[in-house]
Amino acid sequence: MSSSISSSPVTVQCKGVLFDMDGILISSLGSVERSWTKWALMRGVNAAEALQVIHGRRAIDSLGAIRPDLNAEEELKILEDLEIEDREDIVVLPGVRELLQALPQDRWTVVTSATERLARVRLTSAGLPVPQCFIHGETVTQGKPHPAPFLAGAELLGFAPRECVVFEDSASGVEAGRAAGCIVIATTFSHATERLEGADFIVGDLSAMAVSVDGDRLDLRFVPLGR
Repeated sequence: MSSSISSSPVTVQCKGVLFDMDGILISSLGSVERSWTKWALMRGVNAAEALQVIHGRRAIDSLGAIRPDLNAEEELKILEDLEIEDREDIVVLPGVRELLQALPQDRWTVVTSATERLARVRLTSAGLPVPQCFIHGETVTQGKPHPAPFLAGAELLGFAPRECVVFEDSASGVEAGRAAGCIVIATTFSHATERLEGADFIVGDLSAMAVSVDGDRLDLRFVPLGR
């Protein structure tokens, strides 16, 4: 694959694509924050402080950090139930449907910090295809920013990490993708550009992403934001 930092059109060549879910394919920010706020109130936690640390990482890791005195697996089940019940404003982000339709089905998957049950509910609620197999918070023992999730995603697709492009919106996700050896394209959905400096490229969203297939090669064409 090739990469450079530019505000001119670029083409990134790869074989597989690994998508983060929240902030890349869908927005469930309202559901996430409402559910975490409810949990925080149940457990005597400052909700505003909790919301500062939860994004871009597995919920079980955040729960362990916020209330290490509680059983994280039991708290995860409570939080998961709250999030599954709250599906009111889950929306598909710009360009996502078109990009997924352009990609061969066996060349992409989802790498999310959400649990499998929650990820399936959110993707289905948004009307997006759910990959037969994907990487979720229960697949690996170490979540983002550790590279394990993206290493597992590349292995799932059958490609080397350097042959895969990662789409991420969080600083921890960018760090994980780079540590895995993937090319990372970040969007500015949830983080300012300066928080995403580790990405190879930054775009506003996926609406201007064009795809062409040449044998086993995928060409992703877009105009990155200047830095």
